[in-house]
Amino acid sequence: MKKILFLATAALILSACGNTNPTDDAGKRKQLQELKQQVHALEQQIHALETELADNTEEKLVNVKTTILEDQKFEHFIEVTGTVEAEQDVDVSPESAGVIKEVLVVEGQNVSKGQVMAKLNTDLLERSIDELQVQLDLAVTNYERQKNLWDQNIGSEMQFLQAKNNKESLEKRIQSLNTQIEMSEVKSPINGVVDVVYQKKGHIGSPQVPFAKVINTGSIKIYGDISESYITKVHKGDEVEIRFPALDKTVKATINQIGNTIDPNNRTFRVRINLNNSTNQIKPNLISVISLRDYVNESAIVVPSLYIKEDFKGHYTYISEKADGKDVAKKVYVTPGVTNNNMTEITDGLTAGMHVISEGYNQVINGTAVKIN
Repeated sequence: MKKILFLATAALILSACGNTNPTDDAGKRKQLQELKQQVHALEQQIHALETELADNTEEKLVNVKTTILEDQKFEHFIEVTGTVEAEQDVDVSPESAGVIKEVLVVEGQNVSKGQVMAKLNTDLLERSIDELQVQLDLAVTNYERQKNLWDQNIGSEMQFLQAKNNKESLEKRIQSLNTQIEMSEVKSPINGVVDVVYQKKGHIGSPQVPFAKVINTGSIKIYGDISESYITKVHKGDEVEIRFPALDKTVKATINQIGNTIDPNNRTFRVRINLNNSTNQIKPNLISVISLRDYVNESAIVVPSLYIKEDFKGHYTYISEKADGKDVAKKVYVTPGVTNNNMTEITDGLTAGMHVISEGYNQVINGTAVKIN
């Protein structure tokens, strides 16, 4: 194109100048010099125009970046707030009523199952045992004598039976009082730590009033309330992730139990997750977030949700494809599926291998020429 313009221009100049009919060599040299200068000036103009046209063409291209789509695993999760409870959390109370005579534990102390934590005043019971013991000694002596006589067929059977009954009755009364003394000892029912001591020495202890709280956090249980709409998607044994924001910690576990009823107040069902807590780092009532998977597709086309736009015809996104040897943007209508964590599954409209425009998609329309960076 450049050569054609050059030759045409030169021909016009020569034709125009040919009418001067120079008569000597000096005139011809001068004429030739002028023509060369004009040709040089035209070449510069041609070069400038070509550069300008090339720049204008380049400016029409929109710089974009693309991502090649691939089949990948896609999962959807739901999150609910969990309630953390200790597997063993007991309020310990005396089995009988009485004044607390002695407190043998302090808060934070480790205790073992059966360890005595406090004692009630048993002075009255002990005095009663002493009195009964005196009576029992006499009853035993009387019984032994009546038995010897009865063995020799001396005396009446009634006297022997009365002596025997009196002895056994006193033995049972003493045994009952000893049992009450044992019940006056407040014992820990589990291995754990004394979390709170509610009462002090001199307080009135009774089965209705807790003396102390003993807790074992070596094993914990976490409850979560799930909407009934997910009841067919959550199963016993499913793996879950539990996040503890305060600890900046995430652990994996499995669902151990699914509730058999729906709460009529909030239309949820309960799941239970057992968790080992050997370090005792996780405390009861600590805030936790349970993440449960309710959907999975092993081979899905997934794009960031930002790529998907919507107009009157539906949802769409832009891909890059070749047209007449150029890269152009193409508007493709898609069918979105499940969305999770700002990523959306595309069930129809896109296939693996397509180049979806990942940057610059807001600057193009259908058919826009693009430059892929």
